[in-house]
Amino acid sequence: MTSARIVLWLNLTLRPSCSLCRAQFIKGQLQTPANPAAMENGTMPCGEKRPLEAQETTVTEGAAKIVFPSANEVFYNPVQEFNRDLTCAVITEFARIQLEAKGIQIKVPGEKDVQKVVVDLSEQEEDKAELKEGANVAPGDQPRTAAVGEICEEGLRVLEGLAASGLRSIRFAREVPGLRSVIANDASSRAVDLIRHNVQLNKVAHLVQPSQADARMLMYQHQRVSERFEVIDLDPYGSPAPFLDAAVQASPAAGLLCVTCTDMAVLAGNSGETCYSKYGAMALKSRACHEMALRIVLHSLDLRANCYQRFVVPLLSISADFYVRVFVRVFTGQAKVKASASKQALVFQCVGCGAFHLQHLGKASGPSGGRVKFSAACGPPVAPECEHCGQRHQLGGPLWAEPIHDLDFVGRVLEAVSANPGRFHTSERIRGVLSVVTEELPDVPLYYTLDQLSSTIHCSTPSLLQLRSALLHAGFRVSLSHACKNAVKTDAPASALWDIMRCWEKGCPVKRERLSETSPAFRILSVEPRLQANFTIRDDANPSSRQRGLKRFQANPEANWGPRPRARPGGKAGGEAMGDRRRLLQNKRKEPAEDLVQRAARLKTFPCKRFKEGTCQRGNQCCYSHRPPTPEATAEATPTNCLETLNQNPPGPGATTGPGVD
Repeated sequence: MTSARIVLWLNLTLRPSCSLCRAQFIKGQLQTPANPAAMENGTMPCGEKRPLEAQETTVTEGAAKIVFPSANEVFYNPVQEFNRDLTCAVITEFARIQLEAKGIQIKVPGEKDVQKVVVDLSEQEEDKAELKEGANVAPGDQPRTAAVGEICEEGLRVLEGLAASGLRSIRFAREVPGLRSVIANDASSRAVDLIRHNVQLNKVAHLVQPSQADARMLMYQHQRVSERFEVIDLDPYGSPAPFLDAAVQASPAAGLLCVTCTDMAVLAGNSGETCYSKYGAMALKSRACHEMALRIVLHSLDLRANCYQRFVVPLLSISADFYVRVFVRVFTGQAKVKASASKQALVFQCVGCGAFHLQHLGKASGPSGGRVKFSAACGPPVAPECEHCGQRHQLGGPLWAEPIHDLDFVGRVLEAVSANPGRFHTSERIRGVLSVVTEELPDVPLYYTLDQLSSTIHCSTPSLLQLRSALLHAGFRVSLSHACKNAVKTDAPASALWDIMRCWEKGCPVKRERLSETSPAFRILSVEPRLQANFTIRDDANPSSRQRGLKRFQANPEANWGPRPRARPGGKAGGEAMGDRRRLLQNKRKEPAEDLVQRAARLKTFPCKRFKEGTCQRGNQCCYSHRPPTPEATAEATPTNCLETLNQNPPGPGATTGPGVD
């Protein structure tokens, strides 16, 4: 029998056994408890039926209490509590605005019963909010109220597309008044079972409805005007790009869309091509990368909404910890969509000094109150080489170039949180961040940083108050940014900033002989400043949030701080395995770096090859040894087997073994 026939016979004989073994293996895999971490973002396939873990961990956050498998450490991230607290505060004020128009007042626990001033953010007046009195109530009539935990028939319908344990949805039901229903959706059946358990535990089954479906399909099924959600919350692992198209269609006119992005490496410029594939914009590595990330996400949202004759209006955009969070309202209007091109801009950034210029994609012109004409913008705003340092420019964007906050709405949220500080565990941080947001210049995109300006010209760093005072003395506006603690957001051109830094450098001169003639520092410092800076400290240079000592910028709250690793079905859940992995990957370089003396002594132990060849011209200044090799060193360098060979096979007569050998 030939070898080919033998292989064919074995294959036909053993195939049933292999199939049986494979089926038993797959069956055993399905019966094995899966990674509970996968429920965080619905990454596990639908249709799975698995019991909950025997050991559970109970977590209390806000007014909610949830349980989840204790073997999973990526399931609950306490750092995201600020995100959830801020979302509850924003939705509460949004519900107050929506229900006041219907004559309904909301009751927030711990809030004094006072008459609120309402901001009208209707579609016709979204550009400029107007103050008006509360809903007119006839004398003697009792105004309708909406309390926490009660169903409001005219209230908000909320969708949490990626609910995981249902913590966020349960907190909405127990802390936000004026809700009609909350749908806690997840693609994993095991996650939905856990949501049902937590809903029963918190006694909010009348408000929270667990749902098992793909978040995109669920939102596509609610495109009818009567079935849309007034509030949609998306908090996925990584990028929300796959869900944005469905979200802008499932949101009604003037609806609220809350989106979180944790793929900061992509948005911060580490992978520009990946950022373009997900958000339709090229990200740049910049000191202002966090604000650039916010503007890229807003651009992506507006771009997807424009496909359906809709547009977005940002209410609040936050860069915190390891993620960005945006709150936008979605409106419908064909005429307003035409202005979207003039709200986007490209960024020209110098690779040498970091100076940037914005180029809008469109231009809107026309008399005020008359017909507006839209056309393409003219550019570019810069030459091929930077006028300050002579380096080339990088092109990034498009990104959102309009204000990223609605200061009236932010003021309402800040006032509510300040008046009721016991409502949230992170109220102190919310107050600090929102206070810095209200101080930001709304019409100035991006920013510089103190260390960026000083490191470019290799000089000492001025204090924040000194630089701010110099800009104010020169007649420019300046503010901080909530995205970076040493940010300098100003309407001053880059030429004025470098003039101020040139004046600062004169007080502590930089040694020009150490600078390369082609370096940005040499070219910037070789120009005399045309603006004489005044660094005298001004009273208005110190922002109010800094004077009051608010908690503006969060320090790392815990060890191993950052986003949890992605949950993978069938993988290790965490706990000890995750701790072992962290110990394996961290502290790679434990040996201290050697100093110059130790390095010089170590190099002197190696012979100089050029000295052996007679071509080394350094003499005693050479870092390698010029000493001839000693006999001991030669003997040590000779392999042992070679010596044994010489001893066992002595040279024959007439052979020369070396000088002095007979």
